[in-house]
Amino acid sequence: MKLRYTIVGISLLSSVFIAAQKPLYKDSKQSVEARVQDLLKRMTPEEKFWQCFMIPGDLDNVPKGQYSHGIFGLQVSAGNLGGGAAGQLLKYNANEDAEKLAKKINAIQKYFVEESRLGIPIIPFDEALHGLVREGATAFPQAIGLAATFNPQLMSTVSTAIAKESKLRGICQILTPVVNLANDVRWGRTEETYGEDPFLTSVMGVYFVSSFENLGIITTPKHFLANVGEGGRDSYPIHWSKRYLEETHLVPFYNAFTKGKSRSVMTSYNLLDGRPATANHWLLTEKLKKEWNFQGFVISDASAVGGANVLHFTAKDYDNASAQAINAGLDVIFQTEYKHYQLFIPPFLDGRISQQRIDDAVSRVLKAKFELGLFENPYVSLKEIEELKKLNHKPLAEKAAAESFVLLQNNGGTLPIPGNVKKILVVGSDASDARLGGYSGPGNQKISLIDGIKSFTKNKNIEILYSKGIDWNIQDFIPVSNEFISFENKKGLKGTYFSNSDLKGNPAFERQDGQINFKWTLYSPDPEKLQPDNYSVRWTGKLEAPDSGQYQLGLRGNDGFRLYLDGKLMIDQWEKLSYSTKTINIDFIKGKKYDLAIEFRENRGEANLDLIWNYGLPPYQKEYNEALHLAQNADYIIVAAGIHEGEFQDRSSLSLPGNQESFIHDVSTLKKPTAVVLVGGSAIKTTSWKDKVGAILDIWYPGEEGGNAVAKVLFGAENPSGKLPITFPIEEGQLPLSYNHHPTGRGNDYHDLSGEPLYPFGFGLSYTSFEISDLQVNKAQYSENETITAKVKVTNTGSRPGSEVVQLYVKDLLSTVSRPIIELKGFQKVELKPGESKLVTIEVPVKQLQFLNEKMEWIVEKGIYRIMVGNSSKNLTLKQNVEVL
Repeated sequence: MKLRYTIVGISLLSSVFIAAQKPLYKDSKQSVEARVQDLLKRMTPEEKFWQCFMIPGDLDNVPKGQYSHGIFGLQVSAGNLGGGAAGQLLKYNANEDAEKLAKKINAIQKYFVEESRLGIPIIPFDEALHGLVREGATAFPQAIGLAATFNPQLMSTVSTAIAKESKLRGICQILTPVVNLANDVRWGRTEETYGEDPFLTSVMGVYFVSSFENLGIITTPKHFLANVGEGGRDSYPIHWSKRYLEETHLVPFYNAFTKGKSRSVMTSYNLLDGRPATANHWLLTEKLKKEWNFQGFVISDASAVGGANVLHFTAKDYDNASAQAINAGLDVIFQTEYKHYQLFIPPFLDGRISQQRIDDAVSRVLKAKFELGLFENPYVSLKEIEELKKLNHKPLAEKAAAESFVLLQNNGGTLPIPGNVKKILVVGSDASDARLGGYSGPGNQKISLIDGIKSFTKNKNIEILYSKGIDWNIQDFIPVSNEFISFENKKGLKGTYFSNSDLKGNPAFERQDGQINFKWTLYSPDPEKLQPDNYSVRWTGKLEAPDSGQYQLGLRGNDGFRLYLDGKLMIDQWEKLSYSTKTINIDFIKGKKYDLAIEFRENRGEANLDLIWNYGLPPYQKEYNEALHLAQNADYIIVAAGIHEGEFQDRSSLSLPGNQESFIHDVSTLKKPTAVVLVGGSAIKTTSWKDKVGAILDIWYPGEEGGNAVAKVLFGAENPSGKLPITFPIEEGQLPLSYNHHPTGRGNDYHDLSGEPLYPFGFGLSYTSFEISDLQVNKAQYSENETITAKVKVTNTGSRPGSEVVQLYVKDLLSTVSRPIIELKGFQKVELKPGESKLVTIEVPVKQLQFLNEKMEWIVEKGIYRIMVGNSSKNLTLKQNVEVL
């Protein structure tokens, strides 16, 4: 059936009739405030709630009338629109392209405008951390890589490209960027940030959000506030002083709101000073809305409101959590399913949330919808869809990638690869995988490292060999598949669950569990029948040997657990101690079925248990040996080595995982020129192997054109110019470690280790050399309202064109309250030809030197400040004192 979409157009007669009947809120000539108040008066309590509720989803297979009350917005999913509330408006393959997504959003908007009672359009929202997370959208370098460019103008160009790709698809709000400070690089979400420094993060954040807001897309800086706690653990409780938060973690948010004009913000999952961030009155109302006069709306992270109940234990149930959050200043509850509304709507209707607070929250949402122009034009036009088809941002993606790479080491000029090299071996799963990092779409024709190298060298008479050889994702054991376990000829094992930790008495229930691979971290196996800190389970059934031979079988989890085979106790780790892995060697006979029993108990909570073995693992050692063999005949070796990280994927170790470091050590014995290419979004410890290789190039997650950019840098067609936005430690024991810490009472060193970093903040090498000289400051003395203007001469003293980042740091020499040892206050990237010199000017408003005094008042303190200029936080060769009067 051929479908027609009416995006704009209405008969003149109908227009006259509607104009006569049109309510004030639909009159575009009225002020936004007047329209908001008029619409607010017409809304039922239920309709007001739904403007404070957002979910991912669409109208596929939705019963007619389900959304008659409207909704804040949807993260529109791929899929068909058939059969639901939107009828047969649109059908298409799940592998949507940009045009189909735009038309689908139009169809959904059409339904809400024409079918909901008040015709309130939705806000279609999505993720766009380093590219819209959609089929066909450009995947740029990960956020940490964009920060490493130290190039705000490039960031603006990239964010404008992402904004265009978003707007032309009908996206009106992005849940981006992450302006949290990566104050501990063990945090799995470091890759999503702009690094550890509040100044750099503020600059990059403002340039990013400004592009979207200027194009009429709402930005949502996150996660408010301080989403990484002790040990680098995601969403860990925060008990830091308000002074520290004000002078560091709050700074990028404040700048995003005041300079970037962000109209939304997302709260974090963690506790802040004993209260969930989603229900923290000081944070959301006193600080954000009153002191900062934030006029936008506050949304929760996905499912975070309920976290007050199931995680923080500061609410007795979900509706109480809802009341606490909205009363504290949250405006929109972000959940993952439509049916969840039942948990959170009661306090909107029974008086536990004041009408004034509800109206304030709804007004903020309606204000945004009116400002977006959604009531007048909620649709993407056919003209805009055609414009979308013409966009090609792949050259920009490659340029951004090349500028993001940080050359950490280049002993003996190992890079760029010499022209006389004839046979190159490339090793590593990351050479072929083209990983994009967290919060990424699929990318467009991703170029892997090996693809880029082969393309660059195809006419250069160079033989390129590839061997996987190594992998960051090496597994010693894997869960036993339900293909090999059964109970009474059904896949899986019979689970008998007891409401005590001793397997005693009558079971609470029994069920068939398909696989023993459980993580009961938030709930018990059955919250209605078992308490999360007092239960036990016995699984029984058969284990069929898949092959003959000796294999390891066992259990992994936070003990206690036991394993019996043919009635014999084989593993006994019944004492509750910690997380452990216990295995035994079994001589299996193919096809034989063994009686299997597993016992598990939990008396604290956060249970974890896997039935594991080493059957079916990839041939890691064979691939490893093949790569070593190929290396013996290669002229040059490139090792692509990466890490595992991500949301709720924090790292206890910063070393390269799997067999990667072992290979670097082994291949180094061949004495061949070797370059290691690091793939990952955070610090990687190179301590044990860096002196065994010639060059180390950090490429972060370089985006869909990363392979081409890497190849050009490796062979010298591009010169690396990235700088580290985070500090790399020598050992994990130094963490947290940042360049701008406060002075200590004694010193920075350990008894057995220096306190210095492995690679400092702002560090990055080049294929050429630069000299920064002739620091001149425009005045010796300044008042609070003046600007410090520093000028330096930068000269390319090498033989290749390249770019250097001039960095200006400030130190308060004497203060009434301790200040950081140095603070980044300005930077500028300059491109120079060999022998060329340029004058670089960096301006620092004196007001940027402000801090909180003993009375917690913002002041610029009079006194002497030291201006320091160089090319990293450690290499500051030019210094001059100035005085603030």
